[in-house]
Amino acid sequence: MSEHYAPVSEHLSDPATARREGRRKMDWALQHMPILQELRESFTAEQPFEGEVIAMAMHVEAKTANLVELLADGGAEVAITGCNPLSTHDDVSAALDGHDRITSYAVRGVDDEGYYEALRSVVSHDPTITVDDGMDMVKIVHEEYPELIDTIVGGAEETTTGVHRLRAMDEEGALEYPVFAVNDTPMKRLFDNVHGTGESSLATIAMTTNLSFAGKNVVVGGYGYCGKGVAKKAAGQNANVIVTEVEPRRALEAHMEGYDVLPMQEAAEKGDVFVTTTGNRDVITEEHFEVMKDGVLLANAGHFDVEINLDQLEDLAVDTYEARDGVEAYEMPDGRRLNVLAEGRLVNLAAPIALGHPVEVMDQSFGIQAVCVRELVERGDEYEAGVHDVPDELDREVAEIKLAAEGVEYDDLSAEQREYMGSWEHGT
Repeated sequence: MSEHYAPVSEHLSDPATARREGRRKMDWALQHMPILQELRESFTAEQPFEGEVIAMAMHVEAKTANLVELLADGGAEVAITGCNPLSTHDDVSAALDGHDRITSYAVRGVDDEGYYEALRSVVSHDPTITVDDGMDMVKIVHEEYPELIDTIVGGAEETTTGVHRLRAMDEEGALEYPVFAVNDTPMKRLFDNVHGTGESSLATIAMTTNLSFAGKNVVVGGYGYCGKGVAKKAAGQNANVIVTEVEPRRALEAHMEGYDVLPMQEAAEKGDVFVTTTGNRDVITEEHFEVMKDGVLLANAGHFDVEINLDQLEDLAVDTYEARDGVEAYEMPDGRRLNVLAEGRLVNLAAPIALGHPVEVMDQSFGIQAVCVRELVERGDEYEAGVHDVPDELDREVAEIKLAAEGVEYDDLSAEQREYMGSWEHGT
């Protein structure tokens, strides 16, 4: 038992009822997760993770929970906490904590101190593998528990922000065990980042506000894979999409896709809805707040709550109040109201009614996580410290499981085609 922070069940007044409700959510999600179903069947039979201790910092909700349980059913001891103070579903966390081989410290709404104490509690289980969403687990291991590094086989990182942080850490020579960049593999970024972020962010904004996108100017901050998804889905709901970018090729791509591309200072005057997707800080700041329309919606679909500078917004405001659940209104001296959703945190997971990405999308992402953990157990000693791409054969394996489950058949190369594509001698 951790000396730092109690498991979730000790924070709830009725953990038994919470466990039942969490289990109900997990069972519903699993019905629509054929990849995890197939992997669960094989892992339960083969017990590939027996003897491993897996430390996880993830968004603790029903879809994630099925990945966690998959790893435990495959023989691992798993300790998990949240990677965002507002994304945990306490009932799901309680359901996980009821598993014989899982300890969950995730509790919704913890303060910063509680958040980091829960991370320390997870690390106190002496993990051999880490699974992260945002890199906070890797960071705390290196800074506070360096004695564990020699016994950690490796890790896997789920999201764009975490991979950026890991690559920066790797470039400085500070990353001391191998970590798979799950975010960067095709089965993750082409589906989770585009369709998952696009659909779940806009759906959450709509449900939280009860407002339509049709005819509105939707400003998308950043045109990476997540920004592409938000822009595409917003356009599909008849919004006028404006993209802001700092990278010239992405700005050109957005322009060629038919979107307006503007500096944020100009977009700030036109926008009705703002969605940041950059993973960087200060995307929307004081100079932008000063020129925005009355009633704008400000939402963040990046990982951390730094993309919208709320300190500057609060300094400008003469009043703040809860306009509706999950919406904080900031009233400017001239009477304009700027509405921030989900406290500027990851809107599709931190808003009061947020459910995160669609189940089918996360089935693919978590399938990649699961096979990456298997790869570390089977061949972890073949990987040096640093950030590693997910082996292509693992990505293909997950895609093949999904296609088979969907009843989709596809072609294969003939022997002659393979020979042709692999040769430099064929010409005109």
